[in-house]
Amino acid sequence: MSASGAVEPGPPGATAAPAPAPARQPATEHLFRPISAEDEEQQPTEIESLCMNCYRNGMTRLLLTKIPFFREIIVSSFSCEHCGWNNTEIQSAGRIQDQGVRYTLTVRGQEDMNREVVKTDSATTRIPELDFEIPAFSQKGALTTVEGLINRAISGLEQDQPTRRANEEVMAERIDEFIAKLKELKQVTSPFTLIIDDPSGNSFVENPYAPRKDDALVITHYSRTLQQAEMLGLQAEAPDEKAEEEDLRNEVLQFNTNCPECNAPAQTNMKLVQIPHFKEVIIMATNCENCGHRTNEVKSGGAVEPLGTRITLHITDPSDMTRDLLKSETCSVEIPELEFELGMAVLGGKFTTLEGLLKDIRELVTKNPFTLGDSSNPGQSEKLQEFSQKLDQIIEGKMKAQFILDDPAGNSYLQNVYAPEDDPEMKVERYKRTFDQNEELGLNDMKTEGYEAGLAPQR
Repeated sequence: MSASGAVEPGPPGATAAPAPAPARQPATEHLFRPISAEDEEQQPTEIESLCMNCYRNGMTRLLLTKIPFFREIIVSSFSCEHCGWNNTEIQSAGRIQDQGVRYTLTVRGQEDMNREVVKTDSATTRIPELDFEIPAFSQKGALTTVEGLINRAISGLEQDQPTRRANEEVMAERIDEFIAKLKELKQVTSPFTLIIDDPSGNSFVENPYAPRKDDALVITHYSRTLQQAEMLGLQAEAPDEKAEEEDLRNEVLQFNTNCPECNAPAQTNMKLVQIPHFKEVIIMATNCENCGHRTNEVKSGGAVEPLGTRITLHITDPSDMTRDLLKSETCSVEIPELEFELGMAVLGGKFTTLEGLLKDIRELVTKNPFTLGDSSNPGQSEKLQEFSQKLDQIIEGKMKAQFILDDPAGNSYLQNVYAPEDDPEMKVERYKRTFDQNEELGLNDMKTEGYEAGLAPQR
């Protein structure tokens, strides 16, 4: 049964008057403060605004707050002292998230009915046991509880019952039976499932055990479909004719993103680069003008290679430090002379020089407060300082060493300065991946040939 009729009735929302009264600003340094009943400084902003029910002035209150373990929201409430009309709604103060989110909550007791819920306009609410659904954009956003969501649906279904009893008695009786089932859910005589599916990713169901795992709550993040993106206004309809392919190799593409540190608007530059005697890679760099944060990332432009790659370089001269180097996210680094090994995914993907990567490794070790700070033991601190000194000697060309890149995906690269001839100081080995390595790359469950034959019996 659809709950498109479960929209709360009433006149349109309040609109700001041309000459609003002076707003009372919260006496706080931060714009969004964690929601708390004990925070006396967190006061709503009050704005005199027009009531669209009686057309006299009422009061709108805005509260900018932050839900713990979630994100910032704006709670707005309007009330009119002349006609008594009021309404409340919430809006997300953040951007639309990169992925949609689906919360699946198994309600087993009254404590689950009291969980806080943030439901945005774009969220769909379902209770599979009753075949009940509240479609997206049929209700305003709300900051409520699980019980509040059910009460809201009951109120929406009850609003037109007098009219239905007069005109459609059979339909009214069926809705009365369904309302009785919804009221029975509030007693939690048996467990039921509540699903909130929000393509914008801005809805939320409280985990009372946070930061620990909640066994009753399953959170699923997913990529939006084309229809969901169009519904949110993120993507225009697909053109009838395919646009001509453009040569992107000579262009730096720019797109708007948000800074991962301060969430301010920033720009990310992306460039497709052809590495000589190797393959194409994608270099992405973000620079935030607001906080100065910089980040760069390298992605392989090709597929996972049939064989893994192990590159061994004997560092014998300071000029080796200038070799170009591409380290993918799946590549590990080893320096046997220092008994050092850097696992895959650490430091992420990088396109730099050998010197640049060694300096990043040194910074990773020396700036770790648990290894060289006050909390470290003296023996460990001395070993790490000795490691840092030896690494400096390798960078300066005062110490010979082996440098090993091991990439099961085969997407890492170290420049051969003698190309196209063989490099006497560098050895490149191709090897067959083990089962565990394929498992880490997600290749064991990937079937790219003959899958149509397996699907044929199911059709």
